[in-house]
Amino acid sequence: MSELNKIALKILSNGKGILAADESTGTMTKRLEAIKVPSSSENRLLFRETLFSSASMKTCIGGVILYDETIKQTASSNKTIPELISSSGAIPGIKVDTGVKVLAGSPQEKITEGLDGLRERLKEYYKHGARFTKWRGVYNISNRYPSKLSINSNAHALARYSALVQECEMVPIVEPEVLMDGNHTAQDCFNKTSEVIKKCFEELLLHNVDLTGIILKPNMILQGNKSENKISSEEVAKLTLKCLKENVPSNVPGIAFLSGGQTEIQATENLNLINRNNNTNFIMTYSYGRALQQSALKFWSKNIKDIQGTQKVFNHRANMCTLAAQGKWSSELETK
Repeated sequence: MSELNKIALKILSNGKGILAADESTGTMTKRLEAIKVPSSSENRLLFRETLFSSASMKTCIGGVILYDETIKQTASSNKTIPELISSSGAIPGIKVDTGVKVLAGSPQEKITEGLDGLRERLKEYYKHGARFTKWRGVYNISNRYPSKLSINSNAHALARYSALVQECEMVPIVEPEVLMDGNHTAQDCFNKTSEVIKKCFEELLLHNVDLTGIILKPNMILQGNKSENKISSEEVAKLTLKCLKENVPSNVPGIAFLSGGQTEIQATENLNLINRNNNTNFIMTYSYGRALQQSALKFWSKNIKDIQGTQKVFNHRANMCTLAAQGKWSSELETK
């Protein structure tokens, strides 16, 4: 078992999942302004530190994805943020892409940037304590998109990124996100996601990436958020499992789903059904941002000094997600 494989399994095993706390300063500012909290670096740190020092970090969270600002901050206990995360047994990670830009040659689509200077940035993040990384490719979906250009360009970028990350002895999260926006059917999502994931693995193999030392972070198979053709959670689970079984090589250790616009409850219920029906060898868990933090953020906004109350809300959500990652969740547990 390689060192990278050990890290990946430590993050994903025993129902643990990933807390995606890598919102950029711009995104975090929008979230805080929406709840009438000033977006100062102190307030951004206070909210994140509240989550990172909660009890469920020990029992539910295997890894935390950080943003550049946060990985360099120090908690009120005088521990650095990576030290605080490590002290709970979770592994600190870092988002390393520099965001999405318009794809030249197909202006309706996006390409993720950040390969320039990445090798040097990775060395710095490693010194700060990061042991895994994240890079997100995004794909529009419609009858014309994603185009071959978008599928190929983003797969190439994800593979180059992954090779550099493994060279620096960290585990890359490979995140190809087929967006929920649109009126497409779940079958459309299945077809396009299959194409996207297949191409990603072709490129990863071409770049000699060790597949036992990566984590795949895909979308679930869902209908578009404007679609009339709603499908059940059972159908979501069935299509998602079929897509991954057909397109992900069996030596990948695990899959951590993004929540991608689902509500907290939807993301939990769908993950639970995926695990109840999981007939693969893959660990299937969560890498949620909003679907782990939304309720806690709302509660915290009423009184940002109520640390314990906020942690209680976060602990509940994390516990629900971890039960779902083991196929043990039920809607009755939500109200207990």
